[in-house]
Amino acid sequence: MNHRFAYLIAAGLALAAGPRVMSDSPVRPAVADVDILVDGALQPRYAHDGRWYVEARKGQEYAIRLRNPHGVRVAVALSVDGLNTIDARETTAADARKWVLGPYETVTISGWQTSQTEARRFEFTTEARSYGQALGKTANLGVISAVFFKERVPTIRPDTANESVGRQAAAPPLSAPVEQEAAAAAGGDKKARDEYAATGMGRRTGHAVAQVWLDLEDAPVQDVNIRYEFHSQLVRLGILPPALTADPLQRR
Repeated sequence: MNHRFAYLIAAGLALAAGPRVMSDSPVRPAVADVDILVDGALQPRYAHDGRWYVEARKGQEYAIRLRNPHGVRVAVALSVDGLNTIDARETTAADARKWVLGPYETVTISGWQTSQTEARRFEFTTEARSYGQALGKTANLGVISAVFFKERVPTIRPDTANESVGRQAAAPPLSAPVEQEAAAAAGGDKKARDEYAATGMGRRTGHAVAQVWLDLEDAPVQDVNIRYEFHSQLVRLGILPPALTADPLQRR
């Protein structure tokens, strides 16, 4: 049996990311289990060479919204730049610490969990100023990955399409030197000649969480990977035309 160590969201109002905003982009998938939000607004995803891309907006905070479409709890191994969003470790999805979502639940993850009571917001930045660079782990900068595992329990019928904003799970505290190193990297003034997007550690926010054990299925039920890049890189890759403005999002 696959007894995985996961985390149950306990309290998360401090990481609220705003209401759901739909995009008019024709490239949105039919079922969106992972969304990227900036100021509460849904960012369009672009399909290119078999991958999904999202535009990164330098200096802006963002959040990741996860939706569970199943009638059982799921545990989601969520990583940003190859680092687990709960404990900043590089592991397989099966071995990673995970966020727990109830049946048909939607939650918003807005930052790196740095302790049982605190988190640091996700912020688009350059590779040189990223959290991964500060930790010396740069192999997967610019990639957001969410791997969903279902719990082995009977299916539950949905009552309502309930959305819980920012409920999260806990992680052991990161050491002070790690946070100080990340802050130093974020404050550096050296600019790369050709900048690529990555994620840094933004503002501190209080966020208490709790942990649970789940008996999960051995194989993941879904695996979503999103690449994010600055506008100039999306143009260079041929994903966006040069004439497109830096803010293609159509808001309602």
